[in-house]
Amino acid sequence: MQRLDIFRIKTERMTALHHSYPVVFGTPLSPSAVRVMLLGAGELGKEVIIALQRLGVETIAVDRYANAPGMQAAHRAHVVTMTDGPALRALIEKEKPHIIVPEIEAIATGTLQEIEEEALARIIPTARATRLTMDREGIRRLAAEKLGLPVSPYAFAGSREELRAAIDGGIGYPCLVKPTMSSSGKGQSVLRGPEDVERAWEYAMQGGRVNRGRVIVEGFIHFDYEITQLTVRAIGESGETETFFCEPVGHVQCDGDYVESWQPQAMSGPALEKTRAIAGAITGDLGGLGLFGVELFVKGDQVWFSEVSPRPHDTGLVTLASQRLSEFELHARAILGLPVDVSLRAPGASAVIYGGVAAEGIVFDGVADALAVPGADLRLFGKPESFIKRRMGVAIAVGADVEEARKRAKLAASRVKPRPDKSSR
Repeated sequence: MQRLDIFRIKTERMTALHHSYPVVFGTPLSPSAVRVMLLGAGELGKEVIIALQRLGVETIAVDRYANAPGMQAAHRAHVVTMTDGPALRALIEKEKPHIIVPEIEAIATGTLQEIEEEALARIIPTARATRLTMDREGIRRLAAEKLGLPVSPYAFAGSREELRAAIDGGIGYPCLVKPTMSSSGKGQSVLRGPEDVERAWEYAMQGGRVNRGRVIVEGFIHFDYEITQLTVRAIGESGETETFFCEPVGHVQCDGDYVESWQPQAMSGPALEKTRAIAGAITGDLGGLGLFGVELFVKGDQVWFSEVSPRPHDTGLVTLASQRLSEFELHARAILGLPVDVSLRAPGASAVIYGGVAAEGIVFDGVADALAVPGADLRLFGKPESFIKRRMGVAIAVGADVEEARKRAKLAASRVKPRPDKSSR
């Protein structure tokens, strides 16, 4: 075959991968490979990488630090500051992925927009969705002002003075202040009175993934519970994009960070219907393919939109136990144009394992005892450095009902004891 013909065939195949489904699956580390790049390689990205590799996909993990969990599983890994647009573009041009999957918020979204416009790769779910959801201001304005979804009272502030004015002008106390871009509760504060404003502003400026000097202040909703509605946009039997809903995930948060989740969360029929209508509206506007984590507050039959992530959600780690296909497998299938199945296998729960110590290369005692808990399993993430409140693993469990699953998951998590490695090497 002539060189020109080989080039034409490769070009046609690249175009097909970027713009149409179904994907033609090849062999990793060969010219026929389907290449997927993960921008962010933490514990959630690691599970997506594993799911992709089971489908014969060549994976490239990118993060801001070496030996991130996903890097330990991927075919190749790179350390890049992902907010550095030129550096990110140079890496994409070097690796030539067919699909790019943003897994964190702190990314040069303008560069992703350029990559998408130039058809160099498919951005999951879309460059626009990545840009909007990385910024609480963008997604809140979309939800409340464009789509008219029910939300808590809110305002944005770019200074301490604007923050005080927003609270005094109608938000009131108590209220919640968050950086417009952060994750896992970083930079979030509850304000009980005017004396908390200065502290909350400083903490928000320190806690944002990118310091934009801007916060959102939200009025409190006295809800009964909060949920994550895992929502999948995937190619259905008709060959068109359809929306699929997992059973709702209940969870407990501490300082804005999830510590426990379970599935299914019991809800009234009207509340579940509203939940899925809201999740369908926001993900439908964002477009693209993949799994979204839509966070909502629920009180009786009332439902309010809170946030959305265009990627697997930390509370969804429970699906590793509870569903036939975990949220990570659903994400992998959806972005590749494959059929999905959101069915529940059994009631399940997850419980976080914190580092408890500040050290590198920690060891874990009690693993065997944890795995002796009926119906329980573990995921130790392999993060190279531990902090007191850093998630280093998670216990997952199934049970006859949610309460039994929660008890098992919490018991298994409590038996795992991270500690510094004092052995000589």
